[in-house]
Amino acid sequence: MSQLKIRAIGNSVGVVLPQEVLKKMKCQEGDELYLLETENGIELTPYDPEFAKDMMLAEDIMQHNRNMLKKLAE
Repeated sequence: MSQLKIRAIGNSVGVVLPQEVLKKMKCQEGDELYLLETENGIELTPYDPEFAKDMMLAEDIMQHNRNMLKKLAE
């Protein structure tokens, strides 16, 4: 567990993420992070939950309509 301190950054406030946390999240400066409200509180993730949902839908369509996609590709 990492403890983060809220700090003033210009006219805003923010937290500084330690390098080891960024490494575990496979993130670097300039990347976007997403805040998700969960049953357990707030989750910080580099993965866009909307994109993941769209990809699951696309994979489902591709799996169930394989023949149709094959015809469209011709």
